[in-house]
Amino acid sequence: MLDRLPPLTALRAFESAARHLSFAKAADELNVTPAALSFQIRSLEQHLGAPVFRRLNRAVELTEEGKLLRPGVQHGFSALQSAWRNAQRRLNKSTLTVTAGPGFTAKWLAPRMFSFAQKNPDIELRFSASLQIMDFERDDIDVAIRFGQGEDEGLFSKHIIDDWAAPMVAPELVKKVKTIEDLQKLTLLHDDHLSFLTPQTDWAAFFTAAGVPVPDDHGPRFSQSDHAVDAALAGGGVVLGRISMTDSHLADGRLVMPLDVAIPLKGSYRIVCPTGSESRTQVARFISWVEKETQALGAWSEGLDFIQHIDPER
Repeated sequence: MLDRLPPLTALRAFESAARHLSFAKAADELNVTPAALSFQIRSLEQHLGAPVFRRLNRAVELTEEGKLLRPGVQHGFSALQSAWRNAQRRLNKSTLTVTAGPGFTAKWLAPRMFSFAQKNPDIELRFSASLQIMDFERDDIDVAIRFGQGEDEGLFSKHIIDDWAAPMVAPELVKKVKTIEDLQKLTLLHDDHLSFLTPQTDWAAFFTAAGVPVPDDHGPRFSQSDHAVDAALAGGGVVLGRISMTDSHLADGRLVMPLDVAIPLKGSYRIVCPTGSESRTQVARFISWVEKETQALGAWSEGLDFIQHIDPER
């Protein structure tokens, strides 16, 4: 038995035909004639010493040998495509694709993009806002900004933000809040996006940590943090606003913290990329820029009284 592989063109013809189970569709995909594709398949079968397809009247099906061959060939071409994309991305110094959650993209990244563009006019930023953890190779992602309590095993990961939350209202509601108890008289805006944290950082946790009776679970609920913030901006109530989502609104006065009380989140933001990619020119510049921008968030915590979560089992 010979271990010599058949020509790459023959393997490519087989992979396409096995995926479509059609010589005509495979020929069309590879931009060759059906006769040329059939020749490549026959060449592969001669190298193997057995047929890989059963030719039917208007269709084809894989033989047992073809079924054994298909997974490895498909995986091999997938790996080749991935390696080729990675090499191309390494050479590409003009674009940078970043993924982050929709809320963080809308409330933190987007307002700062002009600043990055001014300092880095040679880099074109592309964004993929998603709550899903994107795959760097499959989804052509260069850098991710992730929030949570997990680890980033096998990746370059750098901590950038320790997030916290505080009661925040539109300016017209400030006079109604003098004490924590006054918050209960307003409409409570609930950010359910944080429900995956342990312990949770919600209104019940805030009031409990502050030593104030937890009010009835009233008020609208939002699955996205930025939507809860938007409701507060419109004067719809008081939100337990995360500093990562609200600092620009606090800076322009559209939101106000009426009390000097905040609660830390048991989760943090990290900037993540494949190990080794952090040294690429555009990635390194983006990481450096993010670090400098996030350092400014520390000023908002000055003078705040941070109450701590209370273990409900105690």
